[in-house]
Amino acid sequence: MKKEQVLQELEALGNEKTRKHYKKNGAGDNMFGVKLGDLRSLAKKIKANHELALDLWKTENIDARFLAILIMNLKSLKDSDLDQLVKSIDFDRVADWFSSYIIRKHPDKDRLREKWMTSSNVMAARAGWDLTSERIAKKPEGLDIQALLTRIENEMAEAHSSVQWTMNMALVNIGIYFEEYRERSIKIAEGIGLYR
Repeated sequence: MKKEQVLQELEALGNEKTRKHYKKNGAGDNMFGVKLGDLRSLAKKIKANHELALDLWKTENIDARFLAILIMNLKSLKDSDLDQLVKSIDFDRVADWFSSYIIRKHPDKDRLREKWMTSSNVMAARAGWDLTSERIAKKPEGLDIQALLTRIENEMAEAHSSVQWTMNMALVNIGIYFEEYRERSIKIAEGIGLYR
């Protein structure tokens, strides 16, 4: 299947209710509003196709990017490719899918996590905090929990809203998985007061 054919199919699958939902949640105009189930069905039909995935990604169309994530070949992505793709994202929902389907499965995700945690790029920082949140919950060995709490306390209130969400998830996971830091986590969350 060629990029143009796929875009025509995505356009035909577009849904006004989905477009309104995405728009309400910060999406730009470059979308068709395809339901996620329809995207998954189309991905099954296409199967893995890394070259097509990269072509679809370049269109910057939200639905094309969702589909690209589903047909991308993780093994074909170098760290520099991931970095470039992450930094090109402009919609939180695409960032979440990319993180779940691609980044969290990448063998060098911890090295990327460390790099992205200090990035000035909003989506890279979001990805860094998302990976940190996952690591807190699944493999916290070697993490400086005190330092993470201090960063969250000092930076979260002024962070971009896209980054705040994943910083908050890291804070929540610290409170859940580290009883000794639960009280401090709650105090920080209440002090910042973003999510009530």
